[in-house]
Amino acid sequence: MSYVINHRPIPPFDPTTPIIVALVELDEGPYLMSNVIGVAADPGSLPLDLELEVTFVERGDMKLPMFTPLQESAR
Repeated sequence: MSYVINHRPIPPFDPTTPIIVALVELDEGPYLMSNVIGVAADPGSLPLDLELEVTFVERGDMKLPMFTPLQESAR
């Protein structure tokens, strides 16, 4: 995973800041650019080898793939 923490809101998108934008390597090999949610937006909480799982978040009439840290019990 590689990421950047965006501290500026980008209208008309979600005004919640900061936003973690990450390039996540999927188990199948390809990479997906998405957001990481459910974790503090600071580098100390985001090690590059952080294991993530996909979740789908509703935005209007769409469901967008976003990532959350993998729960200990799911490992």
